[in-house]
Amino acid sequence: MEGPFTTGARIMAKRVFGGIRRSPVILPIALVMILYLNGTGGAAPADLHWSEDPGSHCEFIAPASLTSGPTFWIGACIDGKASGEGMLRRRDGDRAGPAFFGRMKDGIPEIGVIDLAEGYRAGSFSDGDIGGGAEPDQQKRIDAFRIAAEAARSISVKYAGENNAGSARLYEELAKTLELQTD
Repeated sequence: MEGPFTTGARIMAKRVFGGIRRSPVILPIALVMILYLNGTGGAAPADLHWSEDPGSHCEFIAPASLTSGPTFWIGACIDGKASGEGMLRRRDGDRAGPAFFGRMKDGIPEIGVIDLAEGYRAGSFSDGDIGGGAEPDQQKRIDAFRIAAEAARSISVKYAGENNAGSARLYEELAKTLELQTD
């Protein structure tokens, strides 16, 4: 009696699984590529908390180092999600709190800089925060500061368009400061 597999099925299984046995590195790489190409690579883990800008109702995931509290997005909102370059700013009453300057995609931070009272955190978004994992390589850090400077400059342009010269100057100066961090 042949059992559950026919001779043809056994030969096919041997080809498929035999190749995997001979190439233990290929399976993990193939799995990562399949997940990435299907849209789950780089996606936000389910345990991250989605927030909403109180005014625009644009949704986003705020990096953990912004801490919890009312957070506002200044930038494009595509399909209800923060997108492109901009700023997430936490507010504590009438006081400005820490801010993220960088690039968002579908409401999820990609890369940028968090401006904290004690200094900057730069890098890609991972483990729920910007620069939260290992120290970013030098090029990633430079890229993060350049993108953050572009985001700050776009905020400056927005405020200039609203005839808010003080805020426009503030964010233009911040853009210059962020650019200096790449030297």
